[in-house]
Formats: sequence, structure tokens, C-alpha cells
Amino acid sequence: QVQLVESGGGLVQPGGSLRLSCAASTSIFGYIAMMWYRQTPGKGREWVATISPGSSTNYADSVKGRFTISRDNSKSTVYLQMNNLKSEDTAVYYCKAQSYLTNQEYWGEGLQVSVSS
Repeated sequence: QVQLVESGGGLVQPGGSLRLSCAASTSIFGYIAMMWYRQTPGKGREWVATISPGSSTNYADSVKGRFTISRDNSKSTVYLQMNNLKSEDTAVYYCKAQSYLTNQEYWGEGLQVSVSS
């Protein structure tokens, strides 16, 4: 079982920055791929970014060049640095863990990011 605790959300003006964190309670973080998703009311959950255990990264086109996903294996934590935020980035952001050992998936509870002037 992997528990995920997200932090760092809030309200920011357009063009501003936020850094989200997701701490995982697991001893096998080095075998886990981490992802960020987001969801707005009335829409499905949208994939944002992925970082593999080896730190390879992939991004949705909508955030490429503005968001950076990274991980600190010593802290079992993944980060999402969000720069040049736009109103359309407003959403509830979720982190997800996928174990390479068991293929099980785990979700965080989500946190609100609001971009507004």
C-alpha cells in the first residue's frame, strides 16, 4: 500500500508560479512511476505529466514548456513546478503512483489550484 499526500496548491495570479509536492509513504519509491493529473468540474481527469523511476519525463502538450516534473528519491517525493500559469490551469490536481513491481496504482486526494486575477 502506498499513501500519497499532496501539498502546495492555492490561488495565484495569471503568469505566476506554484510548486506542488506529493510525498509517498513507501520504501520502494525507486520502483514507482509518478504522474500528475488534473480535473475540472464536468470534465474527466486529464493527464499532465509523468516521471519514471529513472527520471525520464513526459508532458501533455498543454503544459509543455511551462511545467516541470521532478522527483527526489531520498525523500520519496515528486514535484510539479508550474510556471506562467493560465486561467485554464485551474483544476484539482492529483498525483498518482504506479508500481513497476506490482502494477498497482495509487491516487492522492487532490488539491485545488486556482489561477485568477
